[in-house]
Amino acid sequence: MGFDTADDAAVYKITDDIALIETVDIFPPVVDDPYEYGQIAAANSLSDVYAMGGVPKLAMNVLCIPEDLDPKVVNDIMQGGYAKVQEAGAIICGGHTIKDNEPKYGLCVSGFVHPEKVIANSTAHKGDVLIVTKAVGTGILNNAVKADLITPDSVKTLAASMAQLNRRPAEIMSDFHVSACTDITGFGLLGHTYEMAEGSGMNIVLDHTKIPALPEALDMARMGVVPAGAYKNRKWIGPNVSIMEDVPLEYSDLLFDPQTSGGLLITVPEEESQELLRRLKDEIPAAEIIGYVSGPACPPVTVI
Repeated sequence: MGFDTADDAAVYKITDDIALIETVDIFPPVVDDPYEYGQIAAANSLSDVYAMGGVPKLAMNVLCIPEDLDPKVVNDIMQGGYAKVQEAGAIICGGHTIKDNEPKYGLCVSGFVHPEKVIANSTAHKGDVLIVTKAVGTGILNNAVKADLITPDSVKTLAASMAQLNRRPAEIMSDFHVSACTDITGFGLLGHTYEMAEGSGMNIVLDHTKIPALPEALDMARMGVVPAGAYKNRKWIGPNVSIMEDVPLEYSDLLFDPQTSGGLLITVPEEESQELLRRLKDEIPAAEIIGYVSGPACPPVTVI
């Protein structure tokens, strides 16, 4: 499995029982605290393996640092990454560092999955129900943090959401007949839904009233605190999405909002959806059913 379906990672079959998952992610700081930044970057990198139904095993640091950056800051970034990799049950086994004007950190991650249990993002079926495992709005709120517009509690909730591993949702969904899965990152909820719908040859319907939003995200969107990436996503995905006229602008901004270390977007047969949601909510309260796969239709995504 490669890039042809815009999937989350590459998958290479080694034996009849083992397939290798390979992925890499790196980005500049999204929070001021270097330890939290390391955690978030690592959680984001590990997420692709979970989205493919796999288990991460090995990781290598990818780090860009300015020459004048305090060594303690560098250490804190890497300690944050190490903590998340350890939480995932994987091992950091080295990496690569280069000089750059802006800090950037991430991981190259190797994971394993049984070849018959690989979950693609392009295999959603008519009648499937969509479940998302994290609230959205990280791009909007990170923008708001820079302007000191949100409360300390909302800042803490935002950081905790971005640093949360997708390990438990992946483990829970392995007990169900999941049709397709992807993780929600820079293309936003709508972008990754579009990739899923287009790859599957299906139309996906999202109910804007069911979308879980991080605290204050909708308020900030109403104020126009929307990152440039959301407008880029709207320009790219917009022609492939039908948004009903009664959907408020702040909700469509939220749907186009680029996410950092977002949750999993899961499609599952309707008859299993409520039990999967119940299991998820026991540990992940933000999980919600947000839509369904309606069947072959154009455009690929409809927001009601």
